[in-house]
Amino acid sequence: MTAAGPLRPDLARELIDRATKAAARRAKRVRNQLDAVQLGQDHHADHADTKVLRRVLAEHDWPGHRLVGVEAARAAWSLALHADDDADFQRAATTLLERAVQAGDARVQHWAHLFDRTLVNSGRPQEFGTQQLLTTNGVELCPVRAPDSLDQRRATVGLSPIATGLEKVRLRCAQDHQVGDSSTVVLAEVA
Repeated sequence: MTAAGPLRPDLARELIDRATKAAARRAKRVRNQLDAVQLGQDHHADHADTKVLRRVLAEHDWPGHRLVGVEAARAAWSLALHADDDADFQRAATTLLERAVQAGDARVQHWAHLFDRTLVNSGRPQEFGTQQLLTTNGVELCPVRAPDSLDQRRATVGLSPIATGLEKVRLRCAQDHQVGDSSTVVLAEVA
């Protein structure tokens, strides 16, 4: 990114707009504020977001800081993170994001979250402890490989110790979310 801004401000605006709308939809979904028709529309919108991001990745590789700016790169990450219905796409996005991290064009923490998400979605233990479940019993960490060395792995990607991350999520959930009787969701942005 130059001092003048991202190379593709038009693309940046689209990614930010889509991610903002998707986050609002997810918040309503988590709070059980959508009826059956709205849930269907929400699902359709998620597919449309994935389709747009798939096109962006095909045309530009990962939309990193230089191409779209920091905020829009974060928006792209959020869209990829929530493309749970398309595991192949999510894995491909993880690979492209890893390359962008290696080129200094994306945040390694975003890659760690997306990598963990792909592992959890495929039924495998996560590496960095970024994925948690919100259940009627509160926040629970999704299974983690080698839990005894988790904080060391988190440190390698600039994440705080897991106890700190869990506490931040629990506080945020206590402020922002009332757990319903049947609510179980994967939390994405775990610190």
